[in-house]
Amino acid sequence: MGDERSNGHAAAELIVAHTSDLHLGGRTHGGGELASLRAVLDASGEASAQALILAGDIFDSHRAAAHIVEGAARMMSEAGMPCVILPGNHDPATADAVYRCDAMRDAPNVHVLGISAGETVAFEELQLEVSGVAHVAYADMMPLPPRRARSLRWHIVVAHGHWVTGPYDSHRGWLIHDEAIAETGADYVALGHWDRAVEAGDGRVPAYYSGSPELARTVNIVRFGEAGVDVTRHPVTLPGR
Repeated sequence: MGDERSNGHAAAELIVAHTSDLHLGGRTHGGGELASLRAVLDASGEASAQALILAGDIFDSHRAAAHIVEGAARMMSEAGMPCVILPGNHDPATADAVYRCDAMRDAPNVHVLGISAGETVAFEELQLEVSGVAHVAYADMMPLPPRRARSLRWHIVVAHGHWVTGPYDSHRGWLIHDEAIAETGADYVALGHWDRAVEAGDGRVPAYYSGSPELARTVNIVRFGEAGVDVTRHPVTLPGR
C-alpha cells in the first residue's frame, strides 16, 4: 500500500477511515495529550470519511487520566461520524476499562465493541456493519472472529494482533493467520497492533495495518464501491512535525 489506490476505479459509495495504536495517556505530543486523536479526526474529515475505525490500543492503559478519557470522548462525539473502537491488548474490555466510564459510555457516535456495542455494530444508513472480538483480558486470545452472515452491504472486521509471516512469529501472542483473515469473508479487515502501515494476508480479503498515526504519519482511507475496495494513506498533521 502506498499513496496510490490499491484496487478499483469506480467512485466510492462509502468512505471509512482506519487507524490504531494512539496510546493516549502514554505518549506525549508537542500539541498536547490528545494531539494524535485530533490529527486523526482532522485527516478523516479531509478525506470525507463517513465512519472511523479505531483498531485497538487507543489508550495506553486504563490508568489514563480522567481528563484525557473525557477529552477523547468529547472529541469523538463531536466528530460528526460514528467512531467504532476495538479494545486492544493495552486497553482491553476489563472490569476497570476506561470505556466503562460515564464519559465514554454516554458519548454519542462512540461504539466500543465488546462493551457498548457487543461484537457487531450496524449502521443501516451507511449499509455498513463492523464486527470484531475485543481483548477482554491481558492474556493471549484469537483476534479474528469466525465468518458471520452479513445483514448489510458492506462488512468490516476489526482485529488487534500480530500477523504471522513465518515460523519465527510462532512465539508471539494474539496471532493472525492468512487463513483466518480469508475466513472472515469481510470486505476489509482493519488491523491494529503494529506501528507501521502495511498490507497483510494473502490477498483473498483486503487486510491492512494502519500503523500508529504518530509513527506512520498517515491514516488508512478505505473506499468501497462497485469495483471493489480502494485503500490509500492520507497524511496526518501533528504539531511540530
